[in-house]
Amino acid sequence: MTSLQLSAKEEMVEKFLDAAARGDLTQVSTLLSHVPSLINQKGYSGWTALMLAARNGHYSVVETLLSHGCDKFSVNSSSQTAYDISKFWGHRNISNLLGRTDEGCRRVLPGSDLHQQENYFSREMLDRLSVKRTDTVWLEAKQTDPDTVYLLFSNLNPMVCSSNEDENEGGESRLCRFRLEAVKDLLLKPHTVLIFLGVEKRKGPSSSSSQSEEATREPPAWFAINTDEDAAELLKRSREKNCSFTKMAHRDLLKFSEEEAGVVAQARSVLAWHSRYSFCPTCGSSTNMEEGGYKRRCLNSDCRSLKGVHNTCYPRVDPVVIMLVIHPDGNQCLLGRKKIFPAGLFSCLAGFVEPGESMEEAVRREVEEESGVKVGPVTYVSCQPWPMPSSLMIGCLAVAISTDIKVDENEIEEGRWFTRQQVVESLLKGSRPDLIIPPRQTIAHQLIRHWIGINSNL
Repeated sequence: MTSLQLSAKEEMVEKFLDAAARGDLTQVSTLLSHVPSLINQKGYSGWTALMLAARNGHYSVVETLLSHGCDKFSVNSSSQTAYDISKFWGHRNISNLLGRTDEGCRRVLPGSDLHQQENYFSREMLDRLSVKRTDTVWLEAKQTDPDTVYLLFSNLNPMVCSSNEDENEGGESRLCRFRLEAVKDLLLKPHTVLIFLGVEKRKGPSSSSSQSEEATREPPAWFAINTDEDAAELLKRSREKNCSFTKMAHRDLLKFSEEEAGVVAQARSVLAWHSRYSFCPTCGSSTNMEEGGYKRRCLNSDCRSLKGVHNTCYPRVDPVVIMLVIHPDGNQCLLGRKKIFPAGLFSCLAGFVEPGESMEEAVRREVEEESGVKVGPVTYVSCQPWPMPSSLMIGCLAVAISTDIKVDENEIEEGRWFTRQQVVESLLKGSRPDLIIPPRQTIAHQLIRHWIGINSNL
């Protein structure tokens, strides 16, 4: 990044933080609409826009920042959260908003005492409009609509545009969006898979004069295309610079905005299912795609899958429990690492839910199998779609009733109890030599932050 680009970015962050400090709601909202990544940016001494607004008593700005998914557990260089700041300066209405909890919750292991976390891959910018999936006339009309958006995937990898020429560097990626003319020939090819993603959710009209026009005009539809055509030739279809197809899913799919990440999760999961189920799992015959890509029908008229409802006909989702196990003393958590992890990286334990098994029992079984630790109470926190290829990560906290660790080396390489202080230092400083926390886009990271927030009595 050049010094000119860096100074422009710093100037934008400064302008955003200043608007929040002054309580300029209009400018805060405008800047966020153009650059959503400003939401958690830090300025002098690690202060965020939420902290500055909380310090100066700007309730409406705090409310707006929270509605945009601002991280209220972020701390400044003095280890203060926005809640701590608002409480110190006597802004009770803001501290109540930031510390809002459900009545009757328990502080040691609450079921839902913190504001529901919206995890990466979870935001829905599209209305899936499932009722229209069986309307072939409507779908065909949308495919030829000039406003329709097409996303292009090559072997399940989306085409993206990056601000950096080196795709291995950091920075946000954007999905390349196409109109019909750019992809029309691909739709005619027999091996192309086309799925309907939904239509853009309506936003409030900017003025009363535009209200009637917005009400009568249908929002743009979005489709995803997966093709096995030569990737280099496909890239020539884009007019944008620095376009490429993602290569390493666990790295590259974590670079999108929250909105586009949700679209990628939906599209990639459904496309991955099509890549694995072109033949009927019941009888082995060929299948046809139906309902906008959300069903496959066996072409064998005698197949059992055509009678009744069968899960082989619809996109598959694999439930996975992922849990942060808390020591009985309440001040330590259990984390594990696999051999393939980078040095120092530890994460929450996880495993697939088995048939006929409850979420709670899956947590207890997986923890004991992987670490030898027995678990008692289990509470659900939040979940996250994980499109690699199509899992639903069910995030839980669990309390250990034994503490001796004996790992199954076929599952994990090492398991270890970490103190709350060790975890806090890793979160604040980015890493310790002996503990690196998974990136913020993972539910493992959010579970760890959730636990830290609970024990801080925020």
